[in-house]
Amino acid sequence: MPIIDKQINLGDRRIVGQSHALGQVEKIFQSDRLSHAYLLTGPPGSGKTAFALAMAEAINGVDNLTDLKGSARSRKSSWHSHPDIHLFIPLPTSSGTNELNERLKLLAEDPYEIVDFSLRPELSNDASSKNKRAFYYIDYYRDDIRPKTVLKPNEGRRTVIILTGIDTMRKEAANAFLKLLEEPSGNVMFILTADKTDQLLPTIMSRCQQISLSPLSLEEISDGLVRFDGIDREDADFLARISGGNYARCRYMDLSELQKTRGETVDFLRYAYTQDAPALVPLVEGWQSRLNLEGQIALSNTLEQLLRDIMVYRETGNRDLIANIDQLEVIQKFCESLENARLERMIEELQKLKELFYNNVQFKLIFTALAFRFGNLMRGEEPLISDEMPWKHLPAFSE
Repeated sequence: MPIIDKQINLGDRRIVGQSHALGQVEKIFQSDRLSHAYLLTGPPGSGKTAFALAMAEAINGVDNLTDLKGSARSRKSSWHSHPDIHLFIPLPTSSGTNELNERLKLLAEDPYEIVDFSLRPELSNDASSKNKRAFYYIDYYRDDIRPKTVLKPNEGRRTVIILTGIDTMRKEAANAFLKLLEEPSGNVMFILTADKTDQLLPTIMSRCQQISLSPLSLEEISDGLVRFDGIDREDADFLARISGGNYARCRYMDLSELQKTRGETVDFLRYAYTQDAPALVPLVEGWQSRLNLEGQIALSNTLEQLLRDIMVYRETGNRDLIANIDQLEVIQKFCESLENARLERMIEELQKLKELFYNNVQFKLIFTALAFRFGNLMRGEEPLISDEMPWKHLPAFSE
C-alpha cells in the first residue's frame, strides 16, 4: 500500500515553495519504494528541516504538516510526540539535552523556527550573545543518536532519524555514522540535511538518495509570509526583497527597525564617501548595540538591495525595475553625483564581509572596514588597503 495516495499533497499545510522537490517525494511515497537514507540539500532558509519533518510525518501517518485526508495511521498530533520520529540538530559541546529539547519544542510549534545554535546562540535573541560553534561530535553520536537507531518502530512504518546540518559532523562521528549507512536496518530511515555537500564524506553521499531544494523566489517568500505568518502583502513583498532568499530568517525581522535602518544605510553611504568618522562611528556602534545577528544580516541585505537598485537604475533608467521605489530620489542623486562608482565591486565587498558575521567578528569592525573600502570605490578607485592587509583598516581609522 502506498504511503500517500495521488490526492494528497505533501506538506500542503505548511511547506513554502519547493513544488518540484515535493512532487519528487510524492512519487516516491506513492510507489512505496523507500530508500533507507535521504539527503536534502539547499540554501539556508529554503526549508530543509520543515521538509524533512513533513516527510517523516507522512511516512509514519501523522496528520499535521500534511493533510492526509482521513488516512492517518497515527493519533499523534505531530512528529514531536511520535515515538518513532527522532530529530537531532548540531550541538555545542557546552550544551546539554535540556537546551536541545527546548529548541525541539519550538520546532514542534513552527517547523521554520530558527533553532540552530550557530544562528541563534540564545533563545532570548539577545543582540550581545556570541555565536556558538555547533556540530555532531563523537560523544553526541554515541550517547544520543546511535541508541535511537536500534529501536524498532513502535507504531509507525519506520524509525525515522532526522539529522539536520549533517555537513557539521566531525570526522570521527562521520566515520562511525557511515557504518550505519553501510549496514542499514530495514526498520530505520535517515533523513539528513545539509547546506553544502563539499564537507560531506563522499561515501555518505553515495549511500543516500539526494533531493535538492531550490532557492525560494521572492513570490514564494512573500506568499508564505502572507499565508502562514499573517503579514500584509505590502510588508511581505518588502521583507521578501531584503530576505536574501531566506524565508525562515525574514519572518523574524522587525519591520519598524528595518524601516529605520533602511534610512540609515543612506547615511552610511554618505559618511563612507566623505570619510566622516565622527558621524560614522556612532552610527555603526548603534547598529551593533541594538541589532542581533538576524538584524545585522537584514541590514546588510537592505544595503545590498539599495546598491543593486542603484546599479539597475544607472544602467536602464527604468524606475519600474527598482525594488526600493520610495528611495528613487536618493537613487537618482547617487547616479548623478557618483557616475564612476564601482557598484558591482561594492556589492562583492559587502557579500565578502557578510560571511564574517558567522565567525564572531565584531559588527563594528566589519562595517568600519566596509566604509573605508566603499569610500574609494564610490570614487571609482581601488581601496587604499589591499585584500592582503585587512588588519590596517581599524588602525587607519583611529589615526
